[in-house]
Amino acid sequence: MARGRSKIARGGEIPAGTFPALDLPLPIPYPPMEAKRSDAIPPGEGWLFEPKWDGFRAIAFRAGDKVVIQSKAGQPLGRYFPEVVEQLFAIPMDRFILDGEIVVPVDGRLSFDDLLQRLHPAASRVKKLAAEIPAQYFVFDLLARDGEALVASPLEVRRESLEDFFEQVPADSRIRISPATTDRALADRWFNEFGDLGL
Repeated sequence: MARGRSKIARGGEIPAGTFPALDLPLPIPYPPMEAKRSDAIPPGEGWLFEPKWDGFRAIAFRAGDKVVIQSKAGQPLGRYFPEVVEQLFAIPMDRFILDGEIVVPVDGRLSFDDLLQRLHPAASRVKKLAAEIPAQYFVFDLLARDGEALVASPLEVRRESLEDFFEQVPADSRIRISPATTDRALADRWFNEFGDLGL
């Protein structure tokens, strides 16, 4: 799917003070790139194919001892996914911005219903659900690393940087790199077979 940079909350304003100030090269909130729906894989060369996860789009900011998770609409998500925040702190790098999707796997499928249950006002309920059915964060883009913004770099350069970044992520982390391929046959298989799994 093709992506283009969106406007936060369709032109809505984010209240001042919603997010802490972080020493990073991109502002919070930051408008995520959005996918455009297509009923077929586009023709031609030069495509990088990725699965589309059935979850919550999330940009994760880490600056030292602060982690912020921003929703697609530019709202804070971190309080609803404390286990994802904890896993972001476990990455042995302390200044980065990731773009990806938070999902909740249940019995080998992604459960959007279980994901929606996490948006609960009671912290005790969120903590219980996080322990019982922990979320995962599939990352498909690296927007900044070590104080340097990468958003102006071509996608293939960012993908290489993302793969290099994940060499430092613990193997048992719930922060995962989202698969990507230039193989059209594999992309066709993803497109035709993975819908039942929540992709």
